[in-house]
Amino acid sequence: MSTQTQQDWQPQRYDRFAVQRQQAARDLLAAVPALDARQIEDLGCGSGLSTALLLERWPQALATGIDNSAAMLLAARERVPGATFVQDNIADRLAGDCVDLLFANASLHWVGDHLRLLPGLLRRLNPGGVLALQMPNNSDEPSHSLMEEVAARPAYAPYRPHSSEVRQRLESIDAYFDCLATQDCELRIWETRYLHELDDAAAIAAWFASTALKPYLDALPTPLRDVFLADYIAAIGACYRPRANGNVLLAMPRLFIVAQRRG
Repeated sequence: MSTQTQQDWQPQRYDRFAVQRQQAARDLLAAVPALDARQIEDLGCGSGLSTALLLERWPQALATGIDNSAAMLLAARERVPGATFVQDNIADRLAGDCVDLLFANASLHWVGDHLRLLPGLLRRLNPGGVLALQMPNNSDEPSHSLMEEVAARPAYAPYRPHSSEVRQRLESIDAYFDCLATQDCELRIWETRYLHELDDAAAIAAWFASTALKPYLDALPTPLRDVFLADYIAAIGACYRPRANGNVLLAMPRLFIVAQRRG
């Protein structure tokens, strides 16, 4: 079991792939129906990339970014001075004033109990308000299955993070549909498979070092982290072979949900 302290998120690492990460956020935002959004919460706002997009569309809105990372919030305040940012956990946002838009871009997969969480978030919407979210649905991709495989090797197994510290597998699409279709909302749910062109397997590792791979690295003693990364890169290198131009393609399936409260 891990005895290491979880490190804070690193905005500079996360933003290395800002252009690719924003594509799904832009697609989610484009799917939000016409809305006079005056009060917005960006749940899991990170370094403010998604918050900036929200204020581009609704420049007069009162936008509040929510994140549990002090480092990410510091970067977000610098990037989007026109928004308010609050350090809090998404699971604790089920109470509070109603808003017009709850936007969660690549954040809710870090929060458990979705079949309770999502109806609770819907109840925080004003009539006509929208819950819009997308989550990576890539637990079965080699990039993720090999994290567990490498972490189970004898050198690293004593330091494996607790299951509550790592990303949880999503519910099935059917389960999300059944959970929300009985709520008082207009519902859209779909999946998009993105293909990100990256330099090599090391770039894939760098992509996830700031997200899903982070709990595994944090749990290790410092001298083992680079060794673990090298083993992970070697493992994924066998699955993500160079294409004709020498680069690799990282497949990233993402689940999208847009629910508009009736009224």
